[in-house]
Formats: sequence, C-alpha cells, structure tokens
Amino acid sequence: MTEWLTSQPGWLQALIRVLLFVGPLLIIVPGLIWWERRLLSWMQDRIGPNRVGPFGLLQPIADGIKLFFKEDITPSAVDRAIYFLAPAIALFPAFALGGTIPWGPLEAWTPIANVDIGVLYILAISSLGVYGVVLAGYSSNNKYSLLGGLRSAAQLISYELAMGMALAAVVLASGSLKLTEMVKIQEGPLWGISDHIQNWFLFTPWGFVAAVIFAICIVAETNRAPFDLPEAENELIAGYHTEYSSMKFAVFFMGEYAAMLVFSGVFACVFLGGYNMLPINWSAFGENSVTNALTWANTYLAPAWFSGKCAFGMTIFIWLRATLPRLRYDQLMSLGWKSLLPLGVANFMLAGLWSLLSTVKGAGYAWVVWAGAAVLLMAIFISVRRVISKGKNTLETRTIRLVDAEPVASPPSEGAATPA
Repeated sequence: MTEWLTSQPGWLQALIRVLLFVGPLLIIVPGLIWWERRLLSWMQDRIGPNRVGPFGLLQPIADGIKLFFKEDITPSAVDRAIYFLAPAIALFPAFALGGTIPWGPLEAWTPIANVDIGVLYILAISSLGVYGVVLAGYSSNNKYSLLGGLRSAAQLISYELAMGMALAAVVLASGSLKLTEMVKIQEGPLWGISDHIQNWFLFTPWGFVAAVIFAICIVAETNRAPFDLPEAENELIAGYHTEYSSMKFAVFFMGEYAAMLVFSGVFACVFLGGYNMLPINWSAFGENSVTNALTWANTYLAPAWFSGKCAFGMTIFIWLRATLPRLRYDQLMSLGWKSLLPLGVANFMLAGLWSLLSTVKGAGYAWVVWAGAAVLLMAIFISVRRVISKGKNTLETRTIRLVDAEPVASPPSEGAATPA
C-alpha cells in the first residue's frame, strides 16, 4: 500500500492523504463525545450514557440523527451571509492544522503539507478560529452572542502571545520550524548524554515549563473549561452560538472536538516525541530479536502510538472539565497577561541559556538551568493559586433574618381588665 501510494502523482497523493485524514477525523468525533460523557460520569459518580447500544456507544449517533432532523431555526434579523458562514470558519482551522501533523516515519505517513514554517503556520491558522466565534456572535443580532464573540477576541490576545513564546522556546532549542524535524531531533540522546533514552523536550527543564504554558493555552484556544467564557451558560446563556440550532450548532460542536484532537497531536509532536512509542532508543541496546521487534513496532505501528498520545491529550481536556470550575473573565485576563506571558518570555531566555551551555560547555553544565526551571514552575504555581483565590474574601459579610427581631405582643386574656 505504501509503495503504491508513493508511486502516484503528487496531486493524487495529496488528495488521498486529505481523505484519509478528514474522513477519520469526522468519524471519530462521535467517539470523542461518548468518551467525554462516560469519563465525566465516572469522575462524578453517575451512570452516563448506557442505554442506546452497548455501553451507550450509539448514543452520539442518536444525538447526531436528532440534530440532523431537528427544525433549523434562523432568526429573522440576523446577517444571513455571515450567520451561515461562521460555523464553517470555526471548523476550518482544525482541518488546516491537521494537515501539518506527521503520523509516522514512513513517507506515506508524512504530513499532507510539510511546510517549512510549521510552527508559524500553526500560530497563524489557530488564530483564525476566533473569527468563526466573533462572526457568529456579531451576525446573530443577540446581545449575549455579541458579548461571547467579544470575549473570545479578547481571550485570544491574552493567551496567544504566551503560546507563541512557549513554541518559540522549542524553535530556539531545535533550530527548526518544521514539526517533522522537531520529532526527529527528539529521537536523539537525552541531553546529548544518554544514548538509550530519547531527548523528548518534555524531559528538559525549559521544555517542561513550555509544555505547561502551551497546555494551558490550548485549553483556552479550544474554549474548554475552565476557560469556556465565550459560551458561559450562567452568564451568556450559550454565548456565541445561542441563536444556532440543528446542524449549524452541530458544526460548532464538531469543530471544538476536532480542534481538541488536533492540538493534542501538536502537543505530542512538540513535547512527547511525536509518533515514537516510548522515549527509548532500541537500537542502542544492540541487535537481537526483541529489539528488532520493538524497532519494527515503533516504525510500522507509529500511527497507533500517535493516536494513543492524542487520546491521552483528550483525556486531560476532559479531566480538567470535571475538576476545575469556570474562571471569571478578569481572572483569565490576569492569568494570560500577568503570569503566562512573562513566564513564557523568561522560559525563552532559559531555553537560550540551555542551548548555549550545552553547545559551548557541554551538556553537564546545562544542569544549572534546572534551578531556573524550578523557579519558573514555582512562579506558575503561585500565579495560578493567586488567580483562583483572588477576590474570595473581598465581599461584605451580610446576614438575613427570616423572622422579625421584635417580639410580638400576646393578645389579652378574656378575664383581664382593659385600661381606661
């Protein structure tokens, strides 16, 4: 199959790869919805979907059929052109970003578009997703929807810069913008010392800090809890998609889950060694039947390992939703501007120091960077705690009396004398 695909013309190879990516991505979305509902039910000690099909597996299919046949209501005062275009714009970035992700080392599993400016392309395309939200809120002629769209625009500015600084640290250390090159660099020896362990960027001090910042930013990028402020039910009803129903609402839903899966893949490529099964160089242990089998599995089953890492990222998304309450809007802006961005800049300088010491003095001298990483991690922890606890004790204490404080006089008895 691989030889047949590589022998085809370039345009046909690209078309086949597009279909092989878009088709499974659309098919897997119902499975992601089922996994979220089941996992949330387990975490919250309740049953969850379990009646439609075995283990409730057909429940998302039933929900999709319901949305397909549900009455499609379009308010009369909306901007119809933008109103119908917004869901498609919201779905577009997930597919555009997925085309740059490598699924394996073989040529047939290379990205659809292995662009030289891979990281810059990711930042550019991911920022386009906010257009779907803003245009949906603007075109709906609804105050709640408009506020949700404006929230999304301000939210984008607050975390996009921190995301860029986290990826810039990886680019500085790897010397490349391409995701494929980043994955290959992570296959090298750990810190240039241990040939048996791969140099996944998550295992470096600056890489761990960058991974924490990037993980927080992609949660905000996908409008997931605790950063789902553009669609806060208790404040904005449903935010930017209040006026959407039927399949238009389903497209927003699909775009959110597809974006979660794709950003999990980007995280795996940048920090978790991409499609490699484990952070182990099997060839360093010599050639025997066991290492040869593991090397074969690492190469030819690469899409399975990469899919597992994407599933792990999806589980983290769901775990955060089940654990953390929604932040206030001022808390989100404070976290983005006052914490993540300064820490991202400091971590960028930390990555430069690591690269300089590793090149000039050797990998042993780079241990000094661990101290800086520990300080940055402590700063992240303190900042998150401060944001979450901010304003807890600032409200005035008030009491409510359910009965009157003054005693009620009892009526006089029948035989008692009345005053003149």
